[in-house]
Amino acid sequence: MSDYYINLMNQSIKKLFRNALQISIKDPRLAVFIVKTIIAQNRAAKLRGQMEQNGIHVPPFMIVSITKKCNLRCQGCYALAQPANPEQELSMARLKGIMEEARELGTSIALIAGGEPLTRPEFLDLCGAFPEIIFPFFTNGLLIQGELSAKIRRFRNLVPVISLEGYEDQTDRRRGEGVYRGVLATMAQLKRRNIFFGTSLTITRQNFGSVTEGKFLRDLVDQGCKIFFFVEYVPVEEGTDELVLTDEQRKLLPELMVDLRRQYPALFIAFPGDEEAFGGCLAAGRGFIHINPEGNLEPCPFAPYTDTNLANLSLKEALNSELLKAIRENHDQLTETKGGCALWEHREWVKSLIKAE
Repeated sequence: MSDYYINLMNQSIKKLFRNALQISIKDPRLAVFIVKTIIAQNRAAKLRGQMEQNGIHVPPFMIVSITKKCNLRCQGCYALAQPANPEQELSMARLKGIMEEARELGTSIALIAGGEPLTRPEFLDLCGAFPEIIFPFFTNGLLIQGELSAKIRRFRNLVPVISLEGYEDQTDRRRGEGVYRGVLATMAQLKRRNIFFGTSLTITRQNFGSVTEGKFLRDLVDQGCKIFFFVEYVPVEEGTDELVLTDEQRKLLPELMVDLRRQYPALFIAFPGDEEAFGGCLAAGRGFIHINPEGNLEPCPFAPYTDTNLANLSLKEALNSELLKAIRENHDQLTETKGGCALWEHREWVKSLIKAE
């Protein structure tokens, strides 16, 4: 594994949290927490380095999908497109064990996803028990009320990331009538409680202009958003290729992120657009891994293939999965594609790796 690539990723994480400190300096309590977080992130990077010397590559990021249940039924939902078995969801006890292992290995950021994670609200207490790990959680925002928002306020390592599709008509068309107004009400509540939160925008060929234009972003910053995730649409359903960004839009995205970081007091992250700076696809443990609700360890949420399950296997052992190793060793072949996700574009190859074992 290239030391240059690993060092670049560690430096990028440091820069992310230094920028977070700059935009939070007016909130002394939050600023103190971020300083402590920067120290914890540096410690985690050293742990990962020690593991690397012992032949175990530990990614700094995990994406943990804890459920496929949701209170909405959005058009084109990726989680809904996958078969679900709620009875086999990893227990909170096992998830806690995985987080304990992640902390000891040096994984320091765990993105919580679903379905809708807040259909299992007990995960908030679980995350609060690991203040060294930052837990952005991707949510539609409609279940953040009363006691839940108070708990999020108490655990500063929890970062709500609320999904939008753009303006009201764009959001309600995909997510359901009234969702946009509900999201704005949630954001107002989070702002009143002085909670660090953000938004996730699935960026498509159709909404590219509207979700990156000044008024839309200024309004969200004014409403309290401090972190923006621009997630490129991946065509996980047949017949949706027309939603994929054009080549011109994809080339423009990295420059756009730089400009937005200069203009607004917020963090801007493009996924997977920023991967090219790190030598290509970051999945399969190069930069992150995905754990699905049943405990399968997968290369990426958009590549739901596995040879390893964490229900009865340690995270340390699972990271040495033959499938993940094969993908990492061939990552130079996974150049970014018209669909943004190289693993999705090369899914038949990924499937063949499992069959070959």
